[in-house]
Order: sequence, then C-alpha cells, then structure tokens
Amino acid sequence: MTSTAAREATATSSVTTSAAPAATSCAAAETVRITKMHGAGNDYVYVDCRERNLADPPRLARAVSRRHHGIGADGLILIRPSTDADVRMEMYNADGSRAEMCGNGVRCVAKFVYDRGLHVNPMRIATDCGVKTLTLAVDARGRVSGATVDMGAPILDGARIPVASAGRVVDQPLEVGGTTWRITCVSMGNPHCVIFVPEVASLELDRIGPKFEHHAFFPERVNTEFVALRSARELDFRVWERGSGETMACGTGACAALVAGVLTGRTERRALVHLRGGDLEIEWRADDHVHMTGAAVEVFTADVELAALYAATGM
Repeated sequence: MTSTAAREATATSSVTTSAAPAATSCAAAETVRITKMHGAGNDYVYVDCRERNLADPPRLARAVSRRHHGIGADGLILIRPSTDADVRMEMYNADGSRAEMCGNGVRCVAKFVYDRGLHVNPMRIATDCGVKTLTLAVDARGRVSGATVDMGAPILDGARIPVASAGRVVDQPLEVGGTTWRITCVSMGNPHCVIFVPEVASLELDRIGPKFEHHAFFPERVNTEFVALRSARELDFRVWERGSGETMACGTGACAALVAGVLTGRTERRALVHLRGGDLEIEWRADDHVHMTGAAVEVFTADVELAALYAATGM
C-alpha cells in the first residue's frame, strides 16, 4: 500500500465533520471522534482515549486506514492517560498489528494534547519503547507547529533489534528476492533494515518491500529503508513499513538511516533527510541519543459512525 497525504478519500455515509475535540464513547454501534494528522505526510487517525476506552482498536485501525473505502491513513494512534508521563501513545499499523513507536506520530500526539489545553513544554510521552521527551515549537497562535524528539540511543545488538544474527549487523550481505543487498540493522525501539543505493526514485518498493518485511532474518518483521546520498549531510529516502507498506515518511526510519550512515562511514552525525512527504532533521549526538526535528499538522476532526465505517470498508 502506498501512502500519500493527497489521497484522503472519506466514506461520506460514515463521517460528519466537527470542530469540537472532546472524547466520545467508542462502542461499535456509536460514534467516535477522530482527528486526522500527519508528520511529513506520514498520516494517522488519532483518537483521544484519556477518558473512555475504544473497543477493538485493530479492527478500527484496518477500517480507517483504507485509502479508497475508508478515511485513509498509515494506521491508528490512541492517546491514553499515563502514570509516568504526560500522556501515553498506543500505535496500530494499517493491518491492525501493534507497533512500538512512530517518530512522526509522537510529534502529532504532542500537538494534539497541547493544542487542546495540556500546555506542557517540554512534554513527556510514554510509548511501548519508553518515554520520549519532546521540545515543542509553538507558533504565534499558541499552537504546536513541530517538535524535536529525543528518540533515545539506537539499539545495535542483533539479538535486541531483533535479527537472526549476533552482534552488530553493519554493511552485511543478505540475499533477498534473488538479489544480494548490503544491509545495516538498527532499532529505534522498532526494527529497521537500512540499505544504501545509488538512487531511490526507480525502486519497485511494492515488489521489493514485502520480501524484506517477511524475510526469515527478521523474526518480528522489519521496516526497510532505501537511502541515497546527496552528500554526507543530505539524504534521499524511501521506506517500506511493516504492516503498512510504503509510506510517505518514517521518523524512526530516518533516525535509523542516519545511524547506519555514520556506522558505515557515509554520513556525518547530523543530516537533512528528504522523505517523500517532507523533510526531517536528524542528529546523533555525543550522548548517543538521536534527535529528530519535524513538523506536526492537523488535517481535520470528524465524528465517525463506526457501524457505517465498518460496513463501507468491509470490516
């Protein structure tokens, strides 16, 4: 599945636009309030679950993610209360599977709650791979326009990424789909496989991506980044995300790409990454933490009748 911010087809029978942000009941026969947001074109549907629960998030994730029959998204992100941070982020891929972290998504979570009254800056957001600290950029209207996220230290040990190899996997050959690729593996809380190529525009990711995602070398599947260098401080990037297919951007993937560039001697420790949906600034600092800076955009808020949405999407 190929994502684009321009393709936001909605099932008109199941969506009514509304400006109010309050959370609503989430039973299948009722209406749920959603907000569509994106970071660098990596778009998700967000539901505020700080006061009420949501029944069957995997099913809703599959329904909202359908581009031509549903709302259209790379997945679903729930905003929940947290005991050790300001809020908690719970993420589902387009196929309904859970994911540990989304770098673009966590910026949008911060924007969502800040713009609705949680004026905390820096903000701490709990994820399935730990608490992330975000320094927010607030515009003249008092709304968040973007953020710098401390993504933490990269995980380089193969067993912890995980991959089917001990120790670091740096510029190592791997046969995938009848071709030998040189891969570097990194976890930013979720597994990534980075491949440096001469150019990214002509890659047939719909054909290549699934072969990496489901390769036996990656026991929990993998996000695969194809990266071309403009210079040691400027990268072109395309990504195949596990559970979602090709997306317009991947924040954790951009971080992994820079780390892989440093490990293989291709890049400096700070670079501008050009993704299909926009740009991210990535820096691997001396304290071993990777910092990511990018925009956060709210597209719309709407009330969705779940029964109609499920009927329209065949869910």
